[in-house]
Amino acid sequence: MKKILTLFAVVGLIAFSSCEGPEGPPGEPGPAAEVFQVKGVNFTSANDYNPIIDLNPSIFSSDMVLVYRQDGNAGGAPVWKMAPELYYLPNGSLDFGYNFNFTVNDVSIYMDGNDLESVLSGFRLNQTFRIVIIPGYLTGTAKSVNKPDFSDYHAVIAKYGIDDSKVKEVKVK
Repeated sequence: MKKILTLFAVVGLIAFSSCEGPEGPPGEPGPAAEVFQVKGVNFTSANDYNPIIDLNPSIFSSDMVLVYRQDGNAGGAPVWKMAPELYYLPNGSLDFGYNFNFTVNDVSIYMDGNDLESVLSGFRLNQTFRIVIIPGYLTGTAKSVNKPDFSDYHAVIAKYGIDDSKVKEVKVK
């Protein structure tokens, strides 16, 4: 009798674990990747070399945030460098660099270095940044083989279908 009950239990587990119900309706599409641009960013002692950029909508913990600084133009098109971006002295020590962090509502772009006041004004004043927010569901798993070269701004916007002509302008806090 115990063998028959065990057999029924095993068959029941197999039957119920392999059942699939009908698919439900497709869900609403999630938010798309977005690009925000902020012009006229100044790194000074007044803002502790750390300007804050408020963003709307909120950034979720699963989102990927990428920051690019415009480093001149080539052939009439802007050249974008990804942060962190570091500059070294001839002896190999760090001169200065740009880095960032973010919260749910803002992105903080800051300069690191030993003597930031001595950094040429062309690197401290009137800078333009682009902030790319990629929702977590778009980035896939860590094993994904179709990830773009994140250091290449143009590869990122192509991969995530971002319309570069619809960049949203934001201001420094």
